[in-house]
Amino acid sequence: MVKTEADSNVITEHQHDDKPRPYQCTVCDERFTTKQHLTHHRERHTGKNLYLCTQCEKRFTSYSTLCSHMNIHRGKYKCTECGKCCQRSHHLARHKRSHSGEKPFECTVCSKRFTEAGSLVRHSRIHSGEKPYKCHVCDKAFSVSANLSTHMRVHTGDKPYKCSLCSKCFSQFCALQLHKRFVHSNRRPYHSPYCRKLFKTNIELKRHVRIHTDAKPYSCRHCRNLAVVITSKYIYFNMKV
Repeated sequence: MVKTEADSNVITEHQHDDKPRPYQCTVCDERFTTKQHLTHHRERHTGKNLYLCTQCEKRFTSYSTLCSHMNIHRGKYKCTECGKCCQRSHHLARHKRSHSGEKPFECTVCSKRFTEAGSLVRHSRIHSGEKPYKCHVCDKAFSVSANLSTHMRVHTGDKPYKCSLCSKCFSQFCALQLHKRFVHSNRRPYHSPYCRKLFKTNIELKRHVRIHTDAKPYSCRHCRNLAVVITSKYIYFNMKV
């Protein structure tokens, strides 16, 4: 069974099992239990996502991964608590822990707990400094395999996420989503608790709130004046007399 792109780390991080893994990637030396998993893994090194979801424009490296993703749109595995749709049944079971508060996986170093094994594996690299996913082009290393897949697009120039409204392309799906929100949407779901102003993002709201609370997180390196808000267009200063 091929894992989905969103859950690809579960394949490569093994969750500390002892299964034999005779199939080794020649690029990053990661090992796999089946040839199918190895083939799917190799596609991530190319940075290519050939299979397009017609519902949300997200792209995937294999057809089987796309089919799993489509379960989200079909609502096959739907949470009865919040309505969230998942790709697979075990994804739904993992999601339900967010409602129950169950965190069965504990870090042996700092005792921090997690809802899933993969999160614990990624967290443990903070203590060890481990970065097992290495770019074969520039030798840059990453602690999470998904970050390596995204990084590879720097070298390939691949921009698989295309805006359906203006045809602009992006290398990351999150960049496409932000583009649609900022450029094409007038939706402003974040409202100020101090006034009636509305904002497109939570970051914009947080910047605005500083004006009301007089928070000054930015200081001038030439003097002692403190800036309340820094944006792409303006810097609002609270000048000392």
